[in-house]
Amino acid sequence: MSSTASAGGQPTSVVDRIRLAERDRVPFSVEFYPPRDEAAEARLWRAARFFEPLSPAFVSVTYGAGGSTRDRTIRVVGQLAGETTLLPVAHLTAVGHSVAELRALVGAFADRGITNLLVLRGDPQGGVHNEWVKHPDGLEYAVELVELVRSLGDFRVGVASFPEGHPRAIDLEHDTANLVAKLRAGAQYSITQMFFDVEDYLRLRDRVVAADPEQGAKPIIPGLMPITSLSTVRRQVELSGSQIPAGVLDRLTTAAGDGAVENRDEVRKVGIELATVMSQRLIDEGAPCLHFCTLNFARATSEVLANLGMAVSV
Repeated sequence: MSSTASAGGQPTSVVDRIRLAERDRVPFSVEFYPPRDEAAEARLWRAARFFEPLSPAFVSVTYGAGGSTRDRTIRVVGQLAGETTLLPVAHLTAVGHSVAELRALVGAFADRGITNLLVLRGDPQGGVHNEWVKHPDGLEYAVELVELVRSLGDFRVGVASFPEGHPRAIDLEHDTANLVAKLRAGAQYSITQMFFDVEDYLRLRDRVVAADPEQGAKPIIPGLMPITSLSTVRRQVELSGSQIPAGVLDRLTTAAGDGAVENRDEVRKVGIELATVMSQRLIDEGAPCLHFCTLNFARATSEVLANLGMAVSV
């Protein structure tokens, strides 16, 4: 199997899709969650069909904490590969799996034509701050999973990166060393954890270049989430270990109001503006792609893309 093109001549690597995207705009990509019920399934497919004609570089599908959405992730990425023109990237985590199970999972993805994997150690159930427990017959670190996947065939591998540093990292130096090790092990790019201060992304990029210029040349794709609800983003931040800058939180809190019910319309206005400003700054600073966490909705991301002149909003 070619590492760069399908039988139809279309690039099948995330990096190639980014490089071959229209050069009059920075490419974008989106992240989906495996649906939990029929309504969520319909919402995911509405979003997928909206984004499809906009030619995103790729779409990723997450893998729940502790492997809780394994079967749904496999099914959804298989359907995206078989029923759309989108390039799906499947998340794969080490948490809760033996090496034998991980080999079987990689094989299940390959059987469905999925050769782009985002390889993560993974968070325990309940969030990143809960205790990490290695499977007795599993892997301890993401770099080991990168090595395993690369040994199993012609797979294109991405990894996670953390603009603020992973919550469990000793310090930013060690966090950077971990990212560089994953890249040296064969990862071709990284997607960052969501962040809300562009300076954190720029400092991460500079740290990687300083640590290893060769690995620093690989794409570091910024992960963005347009905020539409203060309660939702607080929950996402709690699970991920990222931080909302004080100035941003003040704006969102003011928009939410002091009533018993959050004023989501005002929060959405602020959130879309913040995401637009961040996106434009990232474009100006040379980010290779903009990766949007959609929560399986198209509207917020489409509004940001429209503000950037990259799409028409829903």
